[in-house]
Amino acid sequence: MSLADKVLAVNNDLPIRTDSPVHSGKVRSVYWLTAADSRRLIEEKGYDVAADAPLAIMVISDRISAFDCIWHGEGGMNGVPGKGAALNAISNHWFKLFRDNGLADSHILDIPHPFVWIVQKAKPVMIEAICRQYITGSMWRAYSKGEREFCGIQLPDGLQKDQKLPELLITPSTKGILKGIDGVPEADDVNITRKNLEDNFAAFNLRSKADITQYEKLLKEGFGVISDALAALDQIFVDTKFEFGYVTDAAGNEKLIYMDEVGTPDSSRIWEGAAYREGKIVENSKEGFRQWLLNNFPDPDILLNKERMPERKALARDNALPAAVMMNISATYVGIAEKVTGKKLVLSDNPKADIVEILRDQYGLID
Repeated sequence: MSLADKVLAVNNDLPIRTDSPVHSGKVRSVYWLTAADSRRLIEEKGYDVAADAPLAIMVISDRISAFDCIWHGEGGMNGVPGKGAALNAISNHWFKLFRDNGLADSHILDIPHPFVWIVQKAKPVMIEAICRQYITGSMWRAYSKGEREFCGIQLPDGLQKDQKLPELLITPSTKGILKGIDGVPEADDVNITRKNLEDNFAAFNLRSKADITQYEKLLKEGFGVISDALAALDQIFVDTKFEFGYVTDAAGNEKLIYMDEVGTPDSSRIWEGAAYREGKIVENSKEGFRQWLLNNFPDPDILLNKERMPERKALARDNALPAAVMMNISATYVGIAEKVTGKKLVLSDNPKADIVEILRDQYGLID
């Protein structure tokens, strides 16, 4: 069996019973269960949710996205071996640590397979909640051009690239295109200030002004829990993105929870501590792949300039990346997952068949 066969690149064609279209994101696909199946599973498995809560099966893939495009490798390698299992294993580990530390729950109710989550429907807060401990990436690019204000926060002069910031910065941006909010452009992923949130909290799906403080608290505490755990492994938690939403539990209490994934190499930058102390940056996250793309195509502006999206999509479509590059990414993801969890990542020879078997035999979700 070739490596390409072990990669789960297409994850929206599983025979999971659903009466809604499958929603396919850059990496995950979501299958909304029928009302009858949701109710049955809540009763059978004792999930702590309202009896009529909509449930979904979320299946991760091994696809690799960067600069809003999906990339592929030579030899039909349409994903990175081990990437999906690594992302889920890392998220599962941090979500458990959050619960153990009394922070907040996540949308995950059950983990039938390393590629699969059973989740409850949450009402998402329309904020990409970004936390930064070091100045690098897009923030450094803007700072080096003279910008000093980020999301309403003023930074001092004299900071150096990759330096630790004086304090942990919360630099949120919009999740999706929000319309009719004074001072917030109608575009995806635009920076917003705390004042924007205070003046328009309902437009961001926040229930109250007080929940701005709650989301900031969960953001800082979640960052701290992961940062401390990584520091014990001599890894530096540089920056990350969290997402939040609201759910209702079995007792009818509405609560703010963590959504999507947390502390993964896709949503965060993680650096090797020993290399950083020697003045070098060694990435244990997708940032290494992003840098490779920027260094290996003759016109990096295509990757950085949103107005050149058609060219960027053509670049991703028409260039099969060397297998060695895909395997380097695999080593990064699998390596950090095994470090974080302290366990060997066991990869399936045929993840799709395994998922179908488990969801059929243990959950009754395959016709």
